[in-house]
Amino acid sequence: MNSMRRRGTVLVTAALAGSVLAACGAGQSDDSDDAALIVGTTDKVVSIDPAGSYDNGSMAVQTQVYQYLLNFPAGSTELTPDAAQECEFDAKDQTLYVCTMKDGLKFANGNELTASDVAFSFNRILTINNPNGPSALLGAMKKVEARDDSTVVFTLAAPGDQTFAQVLVTSAGPIVDEETYPADSLLDDTAAVEANGFSGPYTIGEYKKNELAEFTVNEDYDGTYGEPKSDVTMRYYADSNNLKLDVEKGDIDVAYRSLTPTDIDSLEKSDDVTVHTGPGGELRYIVFNLKTMPGEDEAQKQAVRQAAAYLVNRDEISSEVYKGTYTPAYSAVPDGQVGATEAFKDKYGDKPDKAAATKVLEDAGVSTPVTLNLQWNPDHYGSSSDQEYQAVKRQLEDSGLFTVNLQSTEWNTYSEERVKDAYPAFQLGWFPDFPDADNYLTPFFAPGNFLESHYEDPAMTKLLDAQRVDADQASREATLGQAQEMVAEQVPILPLLTGAQVAVAGKDVKGVSDTLDPSFKFRFASLSK
Repeated sequence: MNSMRRRGTVLVTAALAGSVLAACGAGQSDDSDDAALIVGTTDKVVSIDPAGSYDNGSMAVQTQVYQYLLNFPAGSTELTPDAAQECEFDAKDQTLYVCTMKDGLKFANGNELTASDVAFSFNRILTINNPNGPSALLGAMKKVEARDDSTVVFTLAAPGDQTFAQVLVTSAGPIVDEETYPADSLLDDTAAVEANGFSGPYTIGEYKKNELAEFTVNEDYDGTYGEPKSDVTMRYYADSNNLKLDVEKGDIDVAYRSLTPTDIDSLEKSDDVTVHTGPGGELRYIVFNLKTMPGEDEAQKQAVRQAAAYLVNRDEISSEVYKGTYTPAYSAVPDGQVGATEAFKDKYGDKPDKAAATKVLEDAGVSTPVTLNLQWNPDHYGSSSDQEYQAVKRQLEDSGLFTVNLQSTEWNTYSEERVKDAYPAFQLGWFPDFPDADNYLTPFFAPGNFLESHYEDPAMTKLLDAQRVDADQASREATLGQAQEMVAEQVPILPLLTGAQVAVAGKDVKGVSDTLDPSFKFRFASLSK
């Protein structure tokens, strides 16, 4: 998923916060299965409309309210029908992926949900092509159309695409109501809530963007997640300090993204809460804008990127900033994913190498110190981002080869400006859309990728296309390895760290660990107390 995709003083006023707590029973003792829950987060929502967002905060909302053709049940990475009855390749033409819909599906507003809505949903993502949207995920799809009310047909660019079924579960997969969503423009959040074109496990009641969202069980939902156990209110925090205090006091039931490593370490010692940890996959990295970064030509720009790769000290950032909750990442594909390598360690080592950095700059004729404007975000990737990027600045400048100008911008502006060539180098993070190495490569490096960094290489595109349709696992992994080596050579991104999923909950909250699985979907339907 994008960016990470995407994240305390509480944004709601004190009076409003009090009314929310009273309504939802925060801090009260209630052992019933249907007791309402409050989940806190520092993530921000860019857009409820799937065509306008590709980030963690937005995905957290979309996961609850939209249906998908296929989905992952809690605790599993096995694709399971959601709105579809079944999906499979056409026996005679492997470029056709055909999904048959369940009967009698409806949106919460009463409109029927048919194959036409599905085709409309995917087509509008490509038509709108919003820079913050998920259109990059649909590069393998040539077209989609409804054959009839119950059959939707995807025509793929290559036969037997091994990853396309998983794309249906991503940020590109939510099914929207074609009677309420415009075909060529985004629907703003307020209008989306009022239209009630939701068919997932929840609908949305009261909604104040990035303050609170009330999720009400959709009694008509019939899909992968089963019957939700509780209504849920999401509260949004400006930083992690109050998030940590509120979950510890019991004023909220669950804190999900993003507590600091120090907070997590402290909460693990508390008798009042449980720290739940699930499989990782989060990637933290620096993106270089190949158009605006320092360097007089492509060779100099690449030399600057390679020099930075020789100088960063991931172990120091991991231990001193994140206390081991994040570990060094030496590839675009994090350790633990099938096909992952350590291409950056192989090329640049695992310790800073000033001599090698100096040589690569001298060989390209780059004058030093190189002035690098590096942008980071204070409200989307956790409060430790400040320390993380101060460490990067110090490491680069200690070599004498760089002068780093650090700048920060809040997420709503950041997400707009980064795609307008405003930042020569900038922080991003990634939660995978689905558990496959391809999802760390194709969205980043295929033509039209979401990074908007002006990277495109036909050789890389060829490798990505080849692995995607290769049913031989050993052969596919070899191709994935070549792609990772190319990333290490070219350094369009500089991977820094990878981390686990963490949620902190009251002792009476059930189901948290069930949803912290490799699908990276936090499902409110799993939660109860």
